Amino acid sequence: MLAEFALALYVSYLAVATVFLVLENRSPQSTFAWLFLMVLAPGIGPVVYVLFGRGSSAFSHRKALRRQLGRSSLAKELAQVREAQEQVRDALSESDIAIYRRLPQLLWNSAEAPVTLGNRVEILQNGSEKYPRLLEDLRGARHLVHMEYYEWADDGLTREVLAILRERVRAGVKVRALYDAVGSFSMLTRGYVRDLRAAGVDVHPCSPIWRLHTISYRNHRKLVIIDGEIGYTGGLNLTDKHRTGPEGFSGWRDTHVRVCGDAVSSLQYTFALQWFNTTGELLADPALYPRGRQAGDVPIQVVNSGPDSQYSVIRQQYLAMISMARDHVYLQSPFCVLDETVLQVLCATAMSGVRVWVMIAPRGGEGPLAYRAGMTYARDLARAGVRVLLYQGAYFHCKTIAVDSVACSIGSANMDIRSFTINYETNLVIYDRETTRKLESAFLADIRQSQPFTAEAYERLPASRRLGDSVMRLFSPLL
Repeated sequence: MLAEFALALYVSYLAVATVFLVLENRSPQSTFAWLFLMVLAPGIGPVVYVLFGRGSSAFSHRKALRRQLGRSSLAKELAQVREAQEQVRDALSESDIAIYRRLPQLLWNSAEAPVTLGNRVEILQNGSEKYPRLLEDLRGARHLVHMEYYEWADDGLTREVLAILRERVRAGVKVRALYDAVGSFSMLTRGYVRDLRAAGVDVHPCSPIWRLHTISYRNHRKLVIIDGEIGYTGGLNLTDKHRTGPEGFSGWRDTHVRVCGDAVSSLQYTFALQWFNTTGELLADPALYPRGRQAGDVPIQVVNSGPDSQYSVIRQQYLAMISMARDHVYLQSPFCVLDETVLQVLCATAMSGVRVWVMIAPRGGEGPLAYRAGMTYARDLARAGVRVLLYQGAYFHCKTIAVDSVACSIGSANMDIRSFTINYETNLVIYDRETTRKLESAFLADIRQSQPFTAEAYERLPASRRLGDSVMRLFSPLL
């Protein structure tokens, strides 16, 4: 009798879980992955779903934000930005380059990401270029510093940052800071956070760990905005580890970007959205978002996505840039965990005769699961003619894409399902030949530190190893 009751309960549970997941209309591979977990672990599956699987409706503060923005002094400024976008995009699309016409329109329609003109961009390769530049800019802050990091450590680098921020607060600078509670968990001490607050820094964790229902939805961004004039974003967090590399690696290979111009106001708005989600405070002073500056001549779109986005905007960005390529695509990401659409677009682009080169990390310092799953996707890419490169020596952490020497992207988003759908991410899409060529030159230089991946060599690995990789791939929608 007890066994019959347990069986009936299990069948009812599976029926409810199946109907619920099917009605969400996810991709088939994601739906089947979740169903597989529900069947395999009936006691654990629903808990994992609550922590990892929910969609945008569970997180979105957009309605509350719109209400407050509509009543704020910022509403008029935002309306003017929207009204000006068609003219700005028309100015960019006067070129005969297709990606300049189509990609800005896509990113505006999917995320209302405005194109900003008149920016100056400086690509910063590795911590040796980023951190001295950042510290110099922080020392020169006059009014405002906003910082947002996935990993924020308590170490020699960040103690220097703390000293600078303490001195700037004493000089009257307002400093707000956000850190990701999970990303910083093993490296940020309570004492350091207390020291920040004692120094006058208004600092908060994004989605604290005790909020178990949002524990997997991480703020993966790396942002700094100084005086509304200087902005930073890219792959480098705030930790000495990014200068030395994790244990077992010779260093840390990464790409960041420093920008001046109206794109900084877009980064400021990105920070303000996360600040509102975290604290409930709306940063609505129009003075925080100055416009009309001409720091240079580079057009930029700041592209944001997260679990509360209506569309997977950065995923759309990657798909569009790859499919619009006519000569070559150079893509860098530590992870290569793809959904079926991204995989097929990469393969189809390579099979059409476009040079598609993808550089990834063969291993990392935080566990092998995603890297092992990535090897199965690398095999599929290589079979289709994609040139897959495995970076050696230093830990590889760049998140860049360059297309046809005319447009590129630098940001925080990895080429994986988590960055495309679960994490809060920010990329800069840059419509400029000179900047793109500089990024491509760095990519070509990185090839000297890479080894080619081939499907034939992978197939010669022991069957047990390949089976383990394939099992990891089954869970790739959840990684």
